[in-house]
Amino acid sequence: MAVGRYTSDLDLGDVLGPVEYTLSPFVVREYAHSNELHQPFFQGRKDELMMPPTLIHLDKLRLYKHACPMGTGPDARIHYEYDCTVHEAVRVGERVAVSGKVTERFVKRGRTHVVISMELRAVSDGRLLVSYQDTVLLAFKPKA
Repeated sequence: MAVGRYTSDLDLGDVLGPVEYTLSPFVVREYAHSNELHQPFFQGRKDELMMPPTLIHLDKLRLYKHACPMGTGPDARIHYEYDCTVHEAVRVGERVAVSGKVTERFVKRGRTHVVISMELRAVSDGRLLVSYQDTVLLAFKPKA
């Protein structure tokens, strides 16, 4: 388990979370604004706001912070690929829990790939809201 270590130390089978939080209008609006998502359900009235699908990237960082408080470590991460499925809209004010698991760690062409599968669920009844698979590459120093 990577608890207390770097995110670059995450290994196959490591479990991250769950971490609970309440989705806030500030986070939705700021994230949507920074990504130029100007639709009313991202920027409108508080009672209409919902989570943009890619906002789950912040949840990955939230899991990293809780599981690996020493930070990124000697190897930086390069966001390589992701797949996000929204099963149900996540509304502002909803209490949610995010959890993740390292499902793969492998080397391809000299670069370490780490795959994390995540789920975002409603705390009230356990409904699956968003599933997400994220692949990162760990940067490496080229041989001199």
